[in-house]
Amino acid sequence: MVLPENFLWGGATAANQCEGAWDRDGKGVSVADICTGGKFGQSKRITPVLEEGTFYPSREAIQHYDRFREDIKLFAEMGFKCYRFSIAWTRIFPNGDEAEPNEAGLRHYEEVIDECRKYGIEPLITISHYEVPFGLTKKCNAWVSREMIGYFLNYCRAIFTRYKGKVKYWLTFNEINSSSAPIGALLNQGILNDLKNPTVFMDQPDIPQQRYQGLHHMFLASALAVQMAHEIDPNYRVGNMMIYSASYPLTCNPDDVLVCQQYNNRYNYYCTDVQARGEYSYFAKRMLKELGVTLQMEPGDAEILKKGTVDFITFSYYMSSCQTAQNMETGEGNLLGGVKNPYLKASDWGWQIDPKGLRYALNDLYGRYGKPLMVVENGLGAKDTLEADGTINDDYRIDYLRQHIEQMKEAVEDGVDLMGYTPWGCIDLVSASTGEYAKRYGFIYVRRYDDGTGDFARLKKKSFYWYKKVIATNGEDLD
Repeated sequence: MVLPENFLWGGATAANQCEGAWDRDGKGVSVADICTGGKFGQSKRITPVLEEGTFYPSREAIQHYDRFREDIKLFAEMGFKCYRFSIAWTRIFPNGDEAEPNEAGLRHYEEVIDECRKYGIEPLITISHYEVPFGLTKKCNAWVSREMIGYFLNYCRAIFTRYKGKVKYWLTFNEINSSSAPIGALLNQGILNDLKNPTVFMDQPDIPQQRYQGLHHMFLASALAVQMAHEIDPNYRVGNMMIYSASYPLTCNPDDVLVCQQYNNRYNYYCTDVQARGEYSYFAKRMLKELGVTLQMEPGDAEILKKGTVDFITFSYYMSSCQTAQNMETGEGNLLGGVKNPYLKASDWGWQIDPKGLRYALNDLYGRYGKPLMVVENGLGAKDTLEADGTINDDYRIDYLRQHIEQMKEAVEDGVDLMGYTPWGCIDLVSASTGEYAKRYGFIYVRRYDDGTGDFARLKKKSFYWYKKVIATNGEDLD
């Protein structure tokens, strides 16, 4: 089971979860910046009016904005071939609707890209990763409005033009199908209907019509961005990015099987069918009708979607769940719904650990779309312990990653065209779902804590040295 010689081993981060410097060098406020800290069992809050004395983790995050050279040097020491990171939209267009980009923001990411290239690391850039400009939320309720397509394309034109010849791989929207669930409204689409009062992040009032209309606008924006990228630089390759929410029927009861099929259609295929095939699926009409959604489309939309299909497919994979027609409580940690699988163990945050589900996901997506794939998020959020001697012995993370890489290799043996693997949070950062530091994913420990203490020092975990060996042997030595 040999992986391709040019396999893109690396790691992944997001600007709003690692950069900090939330209001420096002309950066505007994003929807991530109005979210407070939280923790497991206690949701973070959305505060459209910023509160004095409240902890906002993205304000400082892990100071990657100032320490990216130090961090990329550590990535290079591990042997990274690829670094997936995102550009903060509000560093380029602070409010989202400006005519001209912010030069300081463009220059910063050029420096990040150049630092990657210095070490032979391929940049893989996510254009919009959970940080829509809050200015656009206030102006037009973000992706609810068709206006957003023009703002997004203006942003794409600025970065596609500036980084021509230095970047090859782009992703339009991070985990676009998160908007198939209520959690994606603000997180992914910048939708917020109450601009005066705080809202509990995990209990946002939900209007499916807004979310699915927003997705239609995002599909158009993505398709037009793909076409623009190819025109600006024929060497550009543009992918989508989705959550693969592996799901199995809880039992062999036909009712459970049908419920699971409908779940997969809604969460795993609805968005990717449009982005990879260029049209809405056969099941979309009934699904939207049952959700009470009527999409507003304009002449020419279908042609845009057909002409702007992505070049490759990327996805996050962390866990799986089960679906049932029975009235059962959602499993702890199952953000997109589903009940607990009795055959699986779970992480500290209730995410069920299922390495074989990754092989299942890779075969499912490749069989359905026939496009090259890349696993751009995978990892174990855990409570790491910093020992007195400065070591972090995260054998549990090594075990998790080893098992998933083994199944990834099995999928390649099955015939899947797999481009690369960038585990999530290659350096500890702020959790998007809970807004905390305690949920750590990285190979690199960041000495920063949820009480606001810590000096941000970088410390290598045991997994750092293990992953370095994995990359050096192209996945052959997993011990």
